[in-house]
Amino acid sequence: MVGISGHSISLMIITRKPLPLRLTFRCRTEQIVRASQQVIEWRGKPRSIRCDNGPEYISHKLDAWADKQAVKLEFIQPVKPQQNAYVERFNRIVRYDRLNHFIFLEIEEVQTEATKWMWTYNNERHNMAIGGITPRQKLSRAMARDNLKSKTRKILL
Repeated sequence: MVGISGHSISLMIITRKPLPLRLTFRCRTEQIVRASQQVIEWRGKPRSIRCDNGPEYISHKLDAWADKQAVKLEFIQPVKPQQNAYVERFNRIVRYDRLNHFIFLEIEEVQTEATKWMWTYNNERHNMAIGGITPRQKLSRAMARDNLKSKTRKILL
């Protein structure tokens, strides 16, 4: 995405349920590791992470972090963004639904607008792919179901 003063702005998408977007002029491996670690703390450890072949993803630092976490890095084939279609579609939605409607002078303005959009996306926008409910409602139902299963297991023991 072209942003302030003609510089590119990178979006970091970490999970399928979008958590706070990270916007930066240049995405660095350390930022990806830090954001991925936050996601693990909030949501638990994934089995794998799908990545494109950007330099920030093919670094030894990310590989070492993934090994330490026992998380598999799955790389898409070069020049095949359709293999990461969810993220590509999501990036397009963020751009067209929100960010292309404004002229930004500071990256903080972009971050603020993206955060507002993300809140709407997760809390107000009904998603037909998940039964016409919001992502927040889906997460709440899943958590309630998991709590019920946990209580049932304890009773059976």
